[in-house]
Amino acid sequence: MANLKEVKGRIQSVTSTQQITKAMKMVAAAKLRRAQDRITQMRPYSQKLSAIIQNVSAGVDSDQVGNPYAEAKEVGKVLLIVVTSDRGLCGGFNSSIFKHTKTLVDREYADVEAAGNLMLMPIGKKAYDHFKKRGYNIIEDYHLLFSNLDFEHALEAAEYAMSGFLDGEFDKVEIIYNEFKNVATQIVRNEQFLPVQNLTEEGDALAETADYIYEPNQKFIFSEIIPKSLKIQFYKTLLESNASEQGARMTAMGQATDNAGELLKELKLTYNRTRQAAITKEILEIVGGAEALAQGS
Repeated sequence: MANLKEVKGRIQSVTSTQQITKAMKMVAAAKLRRAQDRITQMRPYSQKLSAIIQNVSAGVDSDQVGNPYAEAKEVGKVLLIVVTSDRGLCGGFNSSIFKHTKTLVDREYADVEAAGNLMLMPIGKKAYDHFKKRGYNIIEDYHLLFSNLDFEHALEAAEYAMSGFLDGEFDKVEIIYNEFKNVATQIVRNEQFLPVQNLTEEGDALAETADYIYEPNQKFIFSEIIPKSLKIQFYKTLLESNASEQGARMTAMGQATDNAGELLKELKLTYNRTRQAAITKEILEIVGGAEALAQGS
């Protein structure tokens, strides 16, 4: 039977842990609300901008107006942008990203990695620590973006990837992140950032009926709107991951709080049984002593 002092110490320890996890759940819930507001406001704008680009692109003569961000190249140098969190205690949020990235590299970019032409841009301290420890070629400048997440800071990382693609440093850029669905559900996404994906058949069909007037001209519009769309899409990805992180942490801390409650019930039951056994033992000792005295007299 466990010692009463040990059981009491465990009860106090679990109670303290439960208070911490409950507080962390409340903090994550407050952050999640703000993160949800940001992503729900960004999604319609991002989707509409992408639709406009697709519709306009469908009616443009590609021979007259080229899109350098859509230029398909032979894949020899690859940049993977891996988005995780700065902190842990969020369930499988980060580990699922690590597992997906490792599988992607082994399945599609093993030769690129062997040639030393695979670069990783970790965004989030967890990704930075994980891939640096494992000897990957990493770009260290942007792993602290979540410490001050806003469009201006995200812009720098997006421009680095975009200029690297235009300058031939990367032939392909992919982003791996968690997409926010709801508090309990985050979906790992692997999206091609550059080159820009080809238009869908629906977009091509629009070219037959689309008739646009361009001011000042097609080239100017595309040189402005396409880079802006890519930067918006990149920022939206970070917002998705941020909301997913808070949802995952809220869920994980909620489960931890519930588990602590179950453990407390078991410990209190053990404590009461141990206490009862100790009292029973003392009573038996007293009765035994009284009987011995009675027999001696």
